[in-house]
Amino acid sequence: MAVISPTQPTHRRGGRGASGPRPPRRVGFSQRLGRWDVKLSPYLYISPFFLLFALTGLFPLGYTAFVSLHEWNLLGGQGEFVGLENFSAVLAQPVFWKSLVNTFSIFVFSSIPQVLLAITIAALLDQNLRAATFWRMGVLIPYVVAPVAVSMIFGRLFADQYGLINELLGIVGIDPVGWHSDRIASHVAIASMVNFRWTGYNALIFLAAMQAVPRELYEAAVIDGAGRVRQFFSVTVPQIRATIIFIVITSTIGGLQIFDEVRMFDSTGLGGANRDWMTTVVYLYDVAWGNQKDFGRAAAVAWLLFLLIVLIGMVNFLITRRISTSGPKAPAVSRRHTRRLLAQARAAGGAGTATAAPAPAPTPTDPTTDREDRR
Repeated sequence: MAVISPTQPTHRRGGRGASGPRPPRRVGFSQRLGRWDVKLSPYLYISPFFLLFALTGLFPLGYTAFVSLHEWNLLGGQGEFVGLENFSAVLAQPVFWKSLVNTFSIFVFSSIPQVLLAITIAALLDQNLRAATFWRMGVLIPYVVAPVAVSMIFGRLFADQYGLINELLGIVGIDPVGWHSDRIASHVAIASMVNFRWTGYNALIFLAAMQAVPRELYEAAVIDGAGRVRQFFSVTVPQIRATIIFIVITSTIGGLQIFDEVRMFDSTGLGGANRDWMTTVVYLYDVAWGNQKDFGRAAAVAWLLFLLIVLIGMVNFLITRRISTSGPKAPAVSRRHTRRLLAQARAAGGAGTATAAPAPAPTPTDPTTDREDRR
Protein backbone atom coordinates (compact mmCIF):
# COMPACT_ATOMS: atom_id res chain seq x y z
CA MET A 1 0.00 0.00 0.00
CA ALA A 2 1.38 3.37 -0.96
CA VAL A 3 1.07 6.19 1.52
CA ILE A 4 0.91 9.77 0.24
CA SER A 5 2.66 12.08 2.62
CA PRO A 6 1.96 15.80 2.71
CA THR A 7 4.36 17.91 0.77
CA GLN A 8 4.73 20.37 3.66
CA PRO A 9 5.11 19.43 7.32
CA THR A 10 2.22 20.09 9.66
CA HIS A 11 3.12 22.65 12.29
CA ARG A 12 1.98 21.79 15.80
CA ARG A 13 0.82 24.40 18.22
CA GLY A 14 1.28 23.78 21.92
CA GLY A 15 2.05 20.12 21.31
CA ARG A 16 -1.65 19.26 21.04
CA GLY A 17 -1.86 18.04 17.50
CA ALA A 18 -3.91 20.99 16.24
CA SER A 19 -2.49 22.43 13.06
CA GLY A 20 -1.52 26.08 13.30
CA PRO A 21 -1.35 28.73 10.59
CA ARG A 22 1.30 28.32 7.96
CA PRO A 23 4.22 30.70 8.04
CA PRO A 24 4.12 33.32 5.29
CA ARG A 25 5.87 32.21 2.14
CA ARG A 26 8.49 34.42 0.64
CA VAL A 27 7.52 35.58 -2.84
CA GLY A 28 10.30 35.13 -5.33
CA PHE A 29 11.43 37.67 -7.89
CA SER A 30 9.98 35.65 -10.77
CA GLN A 31 6.55 35.64 -9.12
CA ARG A 32 6.70 39.38 -8.54
CA LEU A 33 7.72 39.86 -12.13
CA GLY A 34 4.73 37.77 -13.24
CA ARG A 35 2.37 39.90 -11.15
CA TRP A 36 3.85 43.09 -12.53
CA ASP A 37 3.46 41.68 -16.04
CA VAL A 38 -0.24 40.99 -15.48
CA LYS A 39 -0.86 44.46 -14.01
CA LEU A 40 1.31 46.60 -16.27
CA SER A 41 1.24 44.87 -19.65
CA PRO A 42 -2.25 46.16 -20.66
CA TYR A 43 -1.08 49.74 -20.09
CA LEU A 44 2.09 49.11 -22.07
CA TYR A 45 0.07 47.74 -24.99
CA ILE A 46 -2.09 50.88 -25.23
CA SER A 47 0.70 53.35 -24.39
CA PRO A 48 1.79 53.96 -28.06
CA PHE A 49 -1.58 55.51 -28.85
CA PHE A 50 -1.45 57.87 -25.88
CA LEU A 51 2.16 58.80 -26.61
CA LEU A 52 1.34 59.67 -30.22
CA PHE A 53 -1.78 61.53 -29.12
CA ALA A 54 0.27 63.52 -26.62
CA LEU A 55 2.83 64.44 -29.29
CA THR A 56 0.43 65.22 -32.13
CA GLY A 57 -2.63 66.36 -30.17
CA LEU A 58 -2.07 67.61 -26.66
CA PHE A 59 1.29 69.30 -27.23
CA PRO A 60 0.13 71.39 -30.25
CA LEU A 61 -3.03 72.29 -28.37
CA GLY A 62 -1.11 73.43 -25.30
CA TYR A 63 1.50 75.25 -27.36
CA THR A 64 -1.22 77.06 -29.30
CA ALA A 65 -2.71 78.21 -26.00
CA PHE A 66 0.74 79.47 -24.97
CA VAL A 67 1.14 81.39 -28.23
CA SER A 68 -2.34 82.92 -27.92
CA LEU A 69 -1.33 84.58 -24.64
CA HIS A 70 1.70 86.35 -26.15
CA GLU A 71 2.39 88.94 -28.77
CA TRP A 72 3.82 86.71 -31.48
CA ASN A 73 4.72 88.02 -34.92
CA LEU A 74 5.85 86.05 -37.96
CA LEU A 75 9.02 88.11 -38.36
CA GLY A 76 9.71 89.23 -34.79
CA GLY A 77 8.90 85.96 -33.08
CA GLN A 78 7.74 85.73 -29.46
CA GLY A 79 6.96 89.00 -27.74
CA GLU A 80 5.70 90.00 -24.34
CA PHE A 81 2.88 88.39 -22.42
CA VAL A 82 -0.47 90.04 -23.25
CA GLY A 83 -2.96 87.69 -21.58
CA LEU A 84 -6.39 87.65 -23.20
CA GLU A 85 -5.72 90.71 -25.35
CA ASN A 86 -5.49 88.61 -28.52
CA PHE A 87 -8.89 87.07 -27.82
CA SER A 88 -10.52 90.46 -27.25
CA ALA A 89 -8.92 91.81 -30.43
CA VAL A 90 -10.23 88.90 -32.47
CA LEU A 91 -13.73 89.17 -31.02
CA ALA A 92 -13.78 92.87 -31.86
CA GLN A 93 -13.16 92.29 -35.58
CA PRO A 94 -16.35 92.12 -37.73
CA VAL A 95 -14.62 89.83 -40.23
CA PHE A 96 -14.32 87.13 -37.58
CA TRP A 97 -18.06 87.15 -36.90
CA LYS A 98 -18.83 87.19 -40.61
CA SER A 99 -16.57 84.18 -41.13
CA LEU A 100 -18.32 82.43 -38.25
CA VAL A 101 -21.73 83.00 -39.86
CA ASN A 102 -20.41 81.75 -43.19
CA THR A 103 -19.03 78.64 -41.52
CA PHE A 104 -22.38 77.81 -39.92
CA SER A 105 -24.24 78.47 -43.16
CA ILE A 106 -21.99 76.18 -45.22
CA PHE A 107 -22.13 73.61 -42.43
CA VAL A 108 -25.95 73.52 -42.52
CA PHE A 109 -26.04 73.27 -46.33
CA SER A 110 -23.52 70.43 -46.31
CA SER A 111 -23.93 68.27 -43.22
CA ILE A 112 -27.71 67.80 -43.13
CA PRO A 113 -28.13 66.76 -46.82
CA GLN A 114 -24.93 64.74 -46.55
CA VAL A 115 -26.22 62.55 -43.70
CA LEU A 116 -29.63 62.09 -45.35
CA LEU A 117 -28.13 61.16 -48.72
CA ALA A 118 -25.58 58.84 -47.13
CA ILE A 119 -28.14 56.84 -45.18
CA THR A 120 -30.40 56.65 -48.26
CA ILE A 121 -27.58 55.41 -50.49
CA ALA A 122 -26.56 52.90 -47.83
CA ALA A 123 -30.13 51.57 -47.66
CA LEU A 124 -30.16 51.11 -51.44
CA LEU A 125 -26.77 49.37 -51.43
CA ASP A 126 -27.96 47.04 -48.68
CA GLN A 127 -30.46 45.45 -51.06
CA ASN A 128 -29.80 42.47 -53.29
CA LEU A 129 -28.13 44.21 -56.25
CA ARG A 130 -26.23 42.85 -59.18
CA ALA A 131 -22.53 43.72 -59.02
CA ALA A 132 -23.00 44.96 -55.48
CA THR A 133 -19.27 45.27 -54.88
CA PHE A 134 -18.88 47.51 -57.93
CA TRP A 135 -21.56 49.92 -56.73
CA ARG A 136 -20.26 49.92 -53.16
CA MET A 137 -16.76 50.75 -54.30
CA GLY A 138 -18.06 53.29 -56.78
CA VAL A 139 -19.51 55.53 -54.09
CA LEU A 140 -16.03 55.79 -52.55
CA ILE A 141 -14.36 57.19 -55.69
CA PRO A 142 -15.14 60.88 -54.88
CA TYR A 143 -13.44 60.46 -51.51
CA VAL A 144 -10.24 59.26 -53.20
CA VAL A 145 -10.03 62.35 -55.43
CA ALA A 146 -7.81 65.09 -53.99
CA PRO A 147 -9.73 68.00 -52.42
CA VAL A 148 -7.80 70.53 -54.51
CA ALA A 149 -8.84 68.78 -57.74
CA VAL A 150 -12.47 68.65 -56.61
CA SER A 151 -12.42 72.35 -55.74
CA MET A 152 -10.89 73.34 -59.09
CA ILE A 153 -13.41 71.25 -61.04
CA PHE A 154 -16.40 72.57 -59.13
CA GLY A 155 -15.04 76.10 -59.37
CA ARG A 156 -15.28 75.78 -63.16
CA LEU A 157 -18.70 74.13 -63.00
CA PHE A 158 -20.06 76.99 -60.90
CA ALA A 159 -18.47 79.77 -62.95
CA ASP A 160 -20.70 82.82 -63.26
CA GLN A 161 -20.49 83.33 -67.03
CA TYR A 162 -19.43 80.09 -68.73
CA GLY A 163 -20.10 77.50 -66.05
CA LEU A 164 -21.82 74.25 -66.90
CA ILE A 165 -24.39 74.66 -64.13
CA ASN A 166 -25.56 78.02 -65.47
CA GLU A 167 -25.70 76.59 -68.98
CA LEU A 168 -27.98 73.79 -67.79
CA LEU A 169 -30.14 76.28 -65.89
CA GLY A 170 -30.44 78.37 -69.06
CA ILE A 171 -31.72 75.34 -70.99
CA VAL A 172 -34.64 74.95 -68.60
CA GLY A 173 -35.36 78.69 -68.65
CA ILE A 174 -33.75 79.77 -65.37
CA ASP A 175 -31.61 82.89 -65.23
CA PRO A 176 -27.89 82.41 -64.51
CA VAL A 177 -26.95 82.42 -60.84
CA GLY A 178 -24.07 84.50 -59.54
CA TRP A 179 -22.23 81.74 -57.73
CA HIS A 180 -19.33 84.08 -56.94
CA SER A 181 -21.34 87.24 -56.32
CA ASP A 182 -24.32 86.04 -54.29
CA ARG A 183 -23.56 85.01 -50.70
CA ILE A 184 -26.10 82.19 -50.31
CA ALA A 185 -25.38 80.83 -53.79
CA SER A 186 -21.67 80.60 -53.00
CA HIS A 187 -22.47 78.70 -49.81
CA VAL A 188 -24.57 76.22 -51.79
CA ALA A 189 -21.79 75.73 -54.33
CA ILE A 190 -19.16 75.09 -51.65
CA ALA A 191 -21.52 72.76 -49.78
CA SER A 192 -22.01 70.75 -52.97
CA MET A 193 -18.26 70.11 -53.09
CA VAL A 194 -18.29 68.88 -49.50
CA ASN A 195 -21.29 66.64 -50.16
CA PHE A 196 -19.71 65.22 -53.32
CA ARG A 197 -16.57 64.22 -51.45
CA TRP A 198 -17.94 62.89 -48.16
CA THR A 199 -21.36 61.40 -48.92
CA GLY A 200 -19.98 58.11 -50.26
CA TYR A 201 -17.59 57.74 -47.33
CA ASN A 202 -20.41 58.12 -44.81
CA ALA A 203 -22.63 55.83 -46.89
CA LEU A 204 -20.13 52.98 -46.53
CA ILE A 205 -20.07 53.47 -42.76
CA PHE A 206 -23.88 53.32 -42.69
CA LEU A 207 -23.79 50.26 -44.94
CA ALA A 208 -21.45 48.42 -42.58
CA ALA A 209 -23.81 49.16 -39.69
CA MET A 210 -26.85 48.02 -41.69
CA GLN A 211 -25.23 44.72 -42.63
CA ALA A 212 -24.69 44.00 -38.93
CA VAL A 213 -28.44 44.19 -38.24
CA PRO A 214 -29.85 40.64 -37.68
CA ARG A 215 -31.82 39.48 -40.71
CA GLU A 216 -34.35 37.78 -38.44
CA LEU A 217 -35.73 41.21 -37.60
CA TYR A 218 -36.49 41.89 -41.27
CA GLU A 219 -38.08 38.45 -41.65
CA ALA A 220 -40.32 39.13 -38.68
CA ALA A 221 -41.24 42.53 -40.13
CA VAL A 222 -42.16 40.91 -43.45
CA ILE A 223 -44.36 38.40 -41.64
CA ASP A 224 -46.09 41.29 -39.87
CA GLY A 225 -46.78 42.87 -43.25
CA ALA A 226 -44.28 45.78 -43.09
CA GLY A 227 -43.08 47.23 -46.38
CA ARG A 228 -39.60 48.43 -47.27
CA VAL A 229 -40.16 51.95 -45.97
CA ARG A 230 -41.68 50.69 -42.74
CA GLN A 231 -38.78 48.26 -42.26
CA PHE A 232 -36.31 51.08 -42.76
CA PHE A 233 -37.82 53.36 -40.13
CA SER A 234 -38.88 50.66 -37.65
CA VAL A 235 -35.99 48.21 -37.91
CA THR A 236 -32.96 49.75 -39.62
CA VAL A 237 -32.87 53.20 -38.07
CA PRO A 238 -33.29 52.02 -34.44
CA GLN A 239 -30.57 49.41 -34.91
CA ILE A 240 -27.98 51.86 -36.25
CA ARG A 241 -28.55 54.72 -33.82
CA ALA A 242 -24.98 54.54 -32.50
CA THR A 243 -23.62 54.88 -36.05
CA ILE A 244 -25.91 57.83 -36.71
CA ILE A 245 -24.55 59.56 -33.60
CA PHE A 246 -20.99 58.92 -34.79
CA ILE A 247 -21.67 60.29 -38.29
CA VAL A 248 -23.42 63.38 -36.95
CA ILE A 249 -20.56 64.24 -34.60
CA THR A 250 -17.83 63.67 -37.19
CA SER A 251 -19.76 65.62 -39.82
CA THR A 252 -20.09 68.50 -37.36
CA ILE A 253 -16.37 68.55 -36.65
CA GLY A 254 -15.47 68.36 -40.33
CA GLY A 255 -18.11 70.88 -41.39
CA LEU A 256 -16.75 73.53 -39.03
CA GLN A 257 -13.20 73.08 -40.37
CA ILE A 258 -13.81 73.61 -44.10
CA PHE A 259 -10.73 75.05 -45.78
CA ASP A 260 -9.71 73.46 -49.10
CA GLU A 261 -13.02 74.01 -50.88
CA VAL A 262 -13.19 77.66 -49.85
CA ARG A 263 -9.54 78.30 -50.60
CA MET A 264 -9.78 76.98 -54.16
CA PHE A 265 -13.22 78.36 -55.03
CA ASP A 266 -11.80 81.57 -56.52
CA SER A 267 -8.43 82.96 -57.56
CA THR A 268 -7.77 84.97 -54.39
CA GLY A 269 -8.76 82.21 -51.99
CA LEU A 270 -9.97 84.59 -49.26
CA GLY A 271 -13.71 84.28 -49.62
CA GLY A 272 -14.32 86.82 -52.37
CA ALA A 273 -14.01 90.58 -52.38
CA ASN A 274 -16.54 91.02 -49.57
CA ARG A 275 -15.53 87.85 -47.71
CA ASP A 276 -18.95 86.37 -48.53
CA TRP A 277 -17.78 82.77 -48.23
CA MET A 278 -14.75 83.11 -45.97
CA THR A 279 -14.88 80.47 -43.24
CA THR A 280 -13.24 80.68 -39.82
CA VAL A 281 -10.32 78.44 -40.82
CA VAL A 282 -9.64 80.62 -43.88
CA TYR A 283 -9.81 83.68 -41.63
CA LEU A 284 -7.28 82.01 -39.32
CA TYR A 285 -5.00 81.44 -42.30
CA ASP A 286 -5.35 85.07 -43.37
CA VAL A 287 -4.50 86.36 -39.87
CA ALA A 288 -1.41 84.16 -39.59
CA TRP A 289 -0.03 84.35 -43.14
CA GLY A 290 -1.88 87.28 -44.72
CA ASN A 291 -1.43 90.99 -44.14
CA GLN A 292 -1.51 90.78 -40.35
CA LYS A 293 1.04 87.96 -39.88
CA ASP A 294 0.05 87.77 -36.24
CA PHE A 295 0.51 84.29 -34.80
CA GLY A 296 -0.87 85.33 -31.41
CA ARG A 297 -4.25 86.34 -32.82
CA ALA A 298 -4.26 83.33 -35.14
CA ALA A 299 -3.73 81.04 -32.14
CA ALA A 300 -6.59 82.84 -30.37
CA VAL A 301 -8.84 82.15 -33.40
CA ALA A 302 -7.80 78.50 -33.31
CA TRP A 303 -8.71 78.19 -29.65
CA LEU A 304 -12.05 79.93 -30.12
CA LEU A 305 -12.85 77.54 -32.95
CA PHE A 306 -11.75 74.59 -30.81
CA LEU A 307 -14.05 75.62 -27.95
CA LEU A 308 -16.90 76.16 -30.39
CA ILE A 309 -16.44 72.71 -31.93
CA VAL A 310 -16.34 71.09 -28.48
CA LEU A 311 -19.51 72.92 -27.44
CA ILE A 312 -21.44 72.02 -30.59
CA GLY A 313 -20.15 68.44 -30.45
CA MET A 314 -21.39 68.06 -26.87
CA VAL A 315 -24.79 69.48 -27.81
CA ASN A 316 -25.04 67.08 -30.75
CA PHE A 317 -24.00 64.17 -28.56
CA LEU A 318 -26.57 64.97 -25.87
CA ILE A 319 -29.38 65.48 -28.38
CA THR A 320 -28.65 62.33 -30.36
CA ARG A 321 -28.14 60.31 -27.18
CA ARG A 322 -31.46 61.54 -25.83
CA ILE A 323 -33.15 60.58 -29.09
CA SER A 324 -31.47 57.17 -29.17
CA THR A 325 -32.48 56.37 -25.59
CA SER A 326 -36.02 57.70 -25.88
CA GLY A 327 -38.76 55.24 -25.10
CA PRO A 328 -40.43 53.62 -22.11
CA LYS A 329 -38.13 53.50 -19.12
CA ALA A 330 -38.28 51.46 -15.97
CA PRO A 331 -39.37 53.34 -12.84
CA ALA A 332 -36.43 54.81 -11.00
CA VAL A 333 -35.63 53.41 -7.55
CA SER A 334 -33.97 55.69 -5.01
CA ARG A 335 -30.78 54.70 -3.24
CA ARG A 336 -32.46 54.97 0.15
CA HIS A 337 -35.10 52.45 -0.87
CA THR A 338 -32.41 50.11 -2.24
CA ARG A 339 -30.42 50.29 1.00
CA ARG A 340 -33.56 49.57 3.03
CA LEU A 341 -34.29 46.48 0.94
CA LEU A 342 -30.71 45.26 1.30
CA ALA A 343 -30.83 45.74 5.08
CA GLN A 344 -34.10 43.80 5.32
CA ALA A 345 -32.65 40.99 3.22
CA ARG A 346 -29.55 40.77 5.43
CA ALA A 347 -31.66 40.77 8.59
CA ALA A 348 -33.93 38.04 7.24
CA GLY A 349 -30.94 35.97 6.18
CA GLY A 350 -29.27 36.30 9.59
CA ALA A 351 -32.46 35.34 11.46
CA GLY A 352 -32.97 32.31 9.22
CA THR A 353 -29.42 31.12 9.86
CA ALA A 354 -29.74 31.52 13.63
CA THR A 355 -33.03 29.60 13.94
CA ALA A 356 -32.19 26.86 11.47
CA ALA A 357 -31.91 23.39 13.05
CA PRO A 358 -28.67 21.51 12.57
CA ALA A 359 -28.75 18.92 9.87
CA PRO A 360 -28.91 15.31 11.15
CA ALA A 361 -25.75 13.30 10.91
CA PRO A 362 -25.76 10.67 8.19
CA THR A 363 -26.50 7.17 9.54
CA PRO A 364 -24.28 4.33 8.49
CA THR A 365 -25.86 2.04 5.97
CA ASP A 366 -25.35 -1.62 5.41
CA PRO A 367 -23.21 -2.24 2.33
CA THR A 368 -25.49 -5.07 1.28
CA THR A 369 -28.59 -2.87 1.50
CA ASP A 370 -26.82 -0.05 -0.31
CA ARG A 371 -25.82 -2.44 -3.09
CA GLU A 372 -29.40 -3.68 -3.42
CA ASP A 373 -30.70 -0.09 -3.57
CA ARG A 374 -28.30 0.75 -6.35
CA ARG A 375 -29.55 -2.20 -8.34
